[in-house]
Amino acid sequence: MIRQWATEGQFSRMARVNLPWCCNTPQYVVYYMVIIIPGRMSNDKTQHLRKSKTLNPKPEAVSDPLFEGSPFFDPRDLLQVRYEMIRAHKKGTTMEEVAANYGVSVPTCGRAKRAFREGGLQALIPERRGPRGPRKITPEVLQFAQDYRATHSDVSIRKLADITGEHFGMSIHFSGLHRALSKKNSGKRS
Repeated sequence: MIRQWATEGQFSRMARVNLPWCCNTPQYVVYYMVIIIPGRMSNDKTQHLRKSKTLNPKPEAVSDPLFEGSPFFDPRDLLQVRYEMIRAHKKGTTMEEVAANYGVSVPTCGRAKRAFREGGLQALIPERRGPRGPRKITPEVLQFAQDYRATHSDVSIRKLADITGEHFGMSIHFSGLHRALSKKNSGKRS
């Protein structure tokens, strides 16, 4: 049955895996394949790609012949699209042609190429956008606010934000300080 499916092109990958059977015997070669079941796998894969943040927002923009009608090359897989984009450029295609074939701008191509060169395949996975955490409310600022609140229990959160900001020479919004204090306090209870 596997041979029939393989001849119909219903597999996504076939690879050699060398497994040591025993210390004193030669290695045996095992072939494995991942079967793509039409319909269900595509929905499962889309959900998995969305969860892993590698779902391509514009799969219809990918016009490279490699991705047309192939059960393995999927234009919805952003990581695969970026990797194949880099491979296409390494094979000698100009950056402009690569950008047009993969539905991205030339600067995006250059950033992907540089990211891959510096960080490997892992660097092609998109990172979370926006701030990576609190910029003003550092652990020192938070510690000062907690200590001040412990000695002056009747102070409001707005007043505490003003006092803390004056102490560190910056403006701190009361809602950010309140959120940080709530996270810190909820961590102590657990």
